[in-house]
Amino acid sequence: MISDRRLRSIDAYRGLVMFLMLAEVLEFARVSKALPTSRFWAFLASQQEHVQWVGCSLHDLIQPGFSFLVGVALPFSIAGRLDRGQSRARMIGHAFWRAFLLVFLGIFLRSMGKSQTNFTFEDTLTQIGLGYPFLYVLGLRPRRDQWVVLAIVLVGYWAAFALWPLPGTDFDYSAVDVREGWLKQHGLGGFAAHWNKNSNLAWAFDVSFLNVFPRVKPFAFNGGGYATLSFIPTLGTMILGLLAGGVLRSPESPARKVAWLAIAGLICLALGHTLGWLGVCPVVKRIWTPSWTLFSGGWCFLFLTFLHLTTDMIGRAGWSMPLIVIGSNSIAAYVMSWTIKEGTAANLKRHLGKETFSVLGEPYEPLLEGMAVLLVLWLILLWMYRRKLFLRI
Repeated sequence: MISDRRLRSIDAYRGLVMFLMLAEVLEFARVSKALPTSRFWAFLASQQEHVQWVGCSLHDLIQPGFSFLVGVALPFSIAGRLDRGQSRARMIGHAFWRAFLLVFLGIFLRSMGKSQTNFTFEDTLTQIGLGYPFLYVLGLRPRRDQWVVLAIVLVGYWAAFALWPLPGTDFDYSAVDVREGWLKQHGLGGFAAHWNKNSNLAWAFDVSFLNVFPRVKPFAFNGGGYATLSFIPTLGTMILGLLAGGVLRSPESPARKVAWLAIAGLICLALGHTLGWLGVCPVVKRIWTPSWTLFSGGWCFLFLTFLHLTTDMIGRAGWSMPLIVIGSNSIAAYVMSWTIKEGTAANLKRHLGKETFSVLGEPYEPLLEGMAVLLVLWLILLWMYRRKLFLRI
């Protein structure tokens, strides 16, 4: 069994995920709009936005990466607690408390700027929180049980959508924010229509569930098509991470670990893509279809493979230190992205002058401003890292 020292690759991958999230301040879309003939900026802008429905961009891999890494880190956390003599009952109790805090923090951040509490459960933190107790219990079980539950989650969730009746011919898609033009361009036909936007099982569940909570107006749809029930297949993503973490802690040789992770990534990518290509289950991140769990999980395995190989095995981790600074304080980075990002931008313009960010021309002004904000946030995280100030839940 390898040492349970903190693996640099886990923090580096977490840092990459959070960097992509924080990098929204670079506003590639605004730069691209100002330079409409540039394919380069158009490509960068497309990778900083979620795809409309079927498919994947780099931005779509942020939430799966964060969820996957929760699973990867869990075997190391459990081993550490067992070494400290904690009982399983105490560990499971802590898991439920942590899950509650994650859900609470997610709702709190989503409610900022609202007139009342915004009870919504589709964001990254609440989705992880809803599935975390189940993941933790699985972390205490043999790997065989983890594989079995993964299969049940994915097949069961697919079957639930497949068996849910399709909307009738008189269904008013415009009433759920699905315009005719959008439906023609992004809508799914035939069997795959069971996974269309705001007309599926998860949407129907939220129409009932979310209206239990006090709201300014009754919930009728989520504009992006996101859904509470996505926490179930997100649990599948976390289980994939749990399996990866188990491999990293195993007594296998480093080469066999890398090979296992890489092969698992390629198999998941192939399975997810094939299910979508055949029309059995479209690859849709917004409702986290089982094929998306596999497809995005494949990318997560491959990212982890590369980072484990280059930081933990070869030992050339210097290049990844900027990412490790972010990843070792991922909760702090997440909160900062919700709370001080805009204020930081306003203060920079106030004290440095708006003209500071237009030195390269007006089209690049949002880019330079975003780079400055990103640098300030990273320097705060570096200060915390050097003083060993880590925000934990």
